[in-house]
Amino acid sequence: MGDTGIGELLVRLRTDRGWSQQRVADEYNALEGRSAKTGKELGRYERETRVPVPYTRKYLAKVFGVDVAVLDRAATVTKRRRGSGEPSLCSEREHVRPVADTMSADAVASADFARFIAQRNADVAVVEQLEADVAHLARAYVSHPLLELYVEIKRLRNAAFELLRGRQHPRQTTDLYVAASRLCGLSAHVCLDLGDYASAATHARTARACAGAAGHEGMLAWVRAVESLIAYWSGRYEQAAGLARAGRGHRTSGSIAVRLASLEARALAMGGDEAGAAAALNDADRFRQAMSCTDEPPGLFAFPAAKQFAYAGTTYLALGGQTHAQQAISAAGTAIRLYRGAEEDDQSVGDLFAAHVDLARGHLLLGDLDATEVMLAFVLDSPPGRLSASIVRRLGALWRELSRPEYGGAAQAAHLRDRLQYTVVLAASPAARPPELPT
Repeated sequence: MGDTGIGELLVRLRTDRGWSQQRVADEYNALEGRSAKTGKELGRYERETRVPVPYTRKYLAKVFGVDVAVLDRAATVTKRRRGSGEPSLCSEREHVRPVADTMSADAVASADFARFIAQRNADVAVVEQLEADVAHLARAYVSHPLLELYVEIKRLRNAAFELLRGRQHPRQTTDLYVAASRLCGLSAHVCLDLGDYASAATHARTARACAGAAGHEGMLAWVRAVESLIAYWSGRYEQAAGLARAGRGHRTSGSIAVRLASLEARALAMGGDEAGAAAALNDADRFRQAMSCTDEPPGLFAFPAAKQFAYAGTTYLALGGQTHAQQAISAAGTAIRLYRGAEEDDQSVGDLFAAHVDLARGHLLLGDLDATEVMLAFVLDSPPGRLSASIVRRLGALWRELSRPEYGGAAQAAHLRDRLQYTVVLAASPAARPPELPT
């Protein structure tokens, strides 16, 4: 197999399975989460008129169940043949030249058009670098301070827009739209964390438009999840549940279905629909068990089990009652343990804050002020600038609960109220936020 070119290898792998080129394309699209690959394009790889880039070879290896190194070696063989002039699968057709003078003259027009096509501002390397930068930002977002990232998110997003206004091959255009969609999604999350829900919605709409232009089902579903979040934190719980439910209509892979079901459960619980919330939580568990692949890129675009437990804890608290409070304490505690056991870059600071606040609220509902204070310490002792708008709102809600008559005479409750108020004021001050709202 050492002298086998990429075209011959792909033909062999496909025919061994009795698949058509379109079947290979369908399997590829299902893994990648979009519908951009066609049987015709697979045919070009087999004829070696095109050599699949490393990104494509990675998914082809998954489709055929082989090590990606096998495809990489075959691609190297094909490229070496081209460089040395050895014949490839299509070389005879590629090197046939018309001999008549009139035909040669006519070919000049084709050559001119080929040069026009080649005048592009983004090639495979540019797109791959942009995708790598997006993946890095998506992972860093969950564990790093917002001030470290939002300027770079804005710069890369605007760079992607500028590239799309230029010229590139259709495949690169599709990949650029996906990258732009993800960067707009990151921008929407920046605005969410700052409490600017109107700007978040604008970025989300642009993210949806870019995902639609790329035909990327996974990103279309993920953007629905962001729009559900925006509606939830704007107090529109019925709309939040509906948006999460709508996202389930897209064909996706990875954890996005778990995210959408968890969002729907939390929104339904806030609206008082206990049966609907319980059903959505069961759906989230079922989707988790059915997952067959990991998320790409990771970080903000993934929905780990720890985050699922964090959302479940908030859902149980919204349903109210002591039984649900106990379930919330268990779920939030599991979320914290899972995050603490993950790699440092995957420990979502925002979700750890949320889970600790939920634990505090759960213990408060059970009348345990000591445990409430212990759980709040992780949040109240953290730098105010790390607290997102949603965490500040959760702390404000807890302050109002501690202000109820049954806690009025307790010195410990008064102390906690003072600490909560102090933290909320500091976190909401301009000094704790970026110097300008990201746009």
